[in-house]
Amino acid sequence: MNIITYHTMKQILKYVVLAAIVVQGTSCYKSQLYPVPTTSISDLSAFDTKDRIEGQVRGMYATIKNAGMYGGRYQIFNDIRGGDFQNMTTNVVTGFDIWNYTPSNSSTNSVENHWGRAYLTINQANLFIEGMDAKGTSVVGDALSKNLVAEARFIRALCYYSLLQFYARPYWDGNGSKPGVPLRLKGNKGSDNYAMSRNPVSEVYAQILDDLNFAETNLPLTNGTAILNTTRAHRNTAIAFKTRVNLSMQKYTDVITEANKIVTATAPFTATTGVAHALQADITNVFKTPYTTTESILSMPFTPNETPGTQNQLGYYFGYSSYNGGNGEYSLQATGIIADSGWKSDKRRTFVVLNTANSRHYIGGKYPGASPFLDFAPVIRYAEVLLNLAEARTRSTNSVDPQAVAILNAIRGRSDPTTVFTVASFANAQALIDAILKERRIELIGEGFAGADLTRLGLPLPAKPGVSAIPATGQQYIWPIPATELLLNTEMTDN
Repeated sequence: MNIITYHTMKQILKYVVLAAIVVQGTSCYKSQLYPVPTTSISDLSAFDTKDRIEGQVRGMYATIKNAGMYGGRYQIFNDIRGGDFQNMTTNVVTGFDIWNYTPSNSSTNSVENHWGRAYLTINQANLFIEGMDAKGTSVVGDALSKNLVAEARFIRALCYYSLLQFYARPYWDGNGSKPGVPLRLKGNKGSDNYAMSRNPVSEVYAQILDDLNFAETNLPLTNGTAILNTTRAHRNTAIAFKTRVNLSMQKYTDVITEANKIVTATAPFTATTGVAHALQADITNVFKTPYTTTESILSMPFTPNETPGTQNQLGYYFGYSSYNGGNGEYSLQATGIIADSGWKSDKRRTFVVLNTANSRHYIGGKYPGASPFLDFAPVIRYAEVLLNLAEARTRSTNSVDPQAVAILNAIRGRSDPTTVFTVASFANAQALIDAILKERRIELIGEGFAGADLTRLGLPLPAKPGVSAIPATGQQYIWPIPATELLLNTEMTDN
């Protein structure tokens, strides 16, 4: 069941403020932008029962794992903005314009869809929070209400973070003073005036952290089962995501503060409170059924009844026909990270598969499931948290930090025990930072980090065959604002 308020066609086109609260975990859509409910209930009764209230939270997860968001394309778009993937099909529908840095504000399969899906989810979260204040808390009680509102605020933070990575200048450019995105914190379900200007990047990040701080305080320590601990937020999920957010802002001491809550000072690195996050001894276990290891902090799940959708799945993009039925949209650049001599034949090399038909390598081994490609889409892994901490410690101390070296050994050593780093392995802090960034490229490839890692550090988007590099000052460094938003929001300005 869904709640959705129908407006005139003009209001419907304002997808950025669609009043939709999805009550069940699955929904029927005529298009990615305009959800059409199979069953509707009044918003006046949406908070009448505990089941309806909890269903709305499940619905928010269903919306955010849409392929246009964290169900696949957020990860794909970030990866193909880096220098390790080669486009094979020149298909704009599957991100060719993103790969070659030429998205336009009318590019509906990238610029338009991600914006629309993010704001749809944000509006669901806003309406839910308001509904809990007005009625829901009295139905489920204060403790459960805080848990559920914390999930809504965590999801809202995920959405705003994703928008900043694509549509706004990085935080380092003017210390967050450049235009960000409209900070919508009020639910929309009527014919209001939706015109809103862009908040500064710093204000959007401040709201993200405020949401995550609330989530940390009010989410449960554990959701009780491995599947729920992987697919729904708990306290450590919020903490882990804060390490990413602060890293994006270059707030390195804050990264350390957050990471220290869930990372022990020495190896083996683990979370000793809440969900017991830890690296898996074998990385391949993270990417196979049941996808619920303690390393998997947050993933988007799929089932035969709830698939990622055609031309959106990670396996479709990064696999190929004779391997898993994928379309081979993106192979690995022969001169990219797979050519690095320091990346030996470790376990992570097993994810790299060779298509003998075209002699190209693919990262399809991370997502080997055949069509309909039901591999879980990873969003946050404990390995990322450790690498965030290692980088932050090195940058904040400007030294070859011993804990950072130990973390680097933990990540490399579980896949390649023949390589052991020591403090003496690095001539200075920059050498260690370079090693950590390289380890991120190896460890997190195919999981959606390349583009954001480049932009948060002010590095150019790299040249590719037939594609020139984009400097950090270039207009194409970030995406344009969608044409629909520019048309219908009179206070919006383009990039």
